[in-house]
Amino acid sequence: MKHKAICVGETVLDIILKNGVPLSANPGGSAFNSAISLGRAGVDTYFIGECGGDDTGAMIGDFLRQNGVHQDCLRHYPGYKSTVALAFLNAANDAHYVFYRDEPAEHQDFIIPEMETGDVLVFGSYFAVAPALRPQMERLLTAARASGATIYYDVNFRPSHAKDLDSLKPAIEKNIAMSDIVRASADDLQTVYGDRDAKPDCRCFIRTDGANGITLSHDGKTESYPVEPLRPVSTIGAGDSFNAGVAYGLLKAGILREGVKADIWDPIIATAKAFSRNCCLSKENYIARNFSVSLQDV
Repeated sequence: MKHKAICVGETVLDIILKNGVPLSANPGGSAFNSAISLGRAGVDTYFIGECGGDDTGAMIGDFLRQNGVHQDCLRHYPGYKSTVALAFLNAANDAHYVFYRDEPAEHQDFIIPEMETGDVLVFGSYFAVAPALRPQMERLLTAARASGATIYYDVNFRPSHAKDLDSLKPAIEKNIAMSDIVRASADDLQTVYGDRDAKPDCRCFIRTDGANGITLSHDGKTESYPVEPLRPVSTIGAGDSFNAGVAYGLLKAGILREGVKADIWDPIIATAKAFSRNCCLSKENYIARNFSVSLQDV
């Protein structure tokens, strides 16, 4: 693989609890989880993001390095604490979150690595539409488009932000317009559009709906992909690992932006499903460290 992945998003420390008992503490964040999965799969990966200048921020940076992800673009803010998220697992091992944030009064520009045709940029969640970060995000997307990189957007819009939807929706729509591939869960679509079957106006759209399967819309065609039954240990990071699997599939096949067409998707979706399934079988937010050895069989 001669090209690289660039993942952009928030950083958090996920403390996972079930029945009131802490199970694990994992560095996380949507695009962060994708970056770790890609690093573990052997992809040359950069992570763009922010954290506090505290022990937790140092741990997050070390974790990137330990998993083969460049940490040069992770900005540490001295005097601020890194975000902590309590993730409460229910009986089905799905999570709901409570966040504890300490954000800087002013965000500096992103540290952006050199990008080129064939690279894949992965971004999404609230970080991608937050007003305080919007100028930086638009500069990054403009640079990615100018470089010829393939842009992958995971809408990942939580109901907790629904009260701000009217003000944030223009940013969501602009992200969609600037992206080559857009993914949203059925829950995201319900939150943003009031319709679990809504289809954003984009060139290539991937809709995921948990155990109900995956739908791909591209070039006026629609394909459906089933999801095999699974008893997850945790679903935290499952969608993020799916995103990593798509990016891995694109990079492994050497597909450039103009080559993202309807006939390339079967093996890429199979890889994304394999990434997501593997993540669900552990308490971590990413694929297992030894998972890359099985990718040749996907």
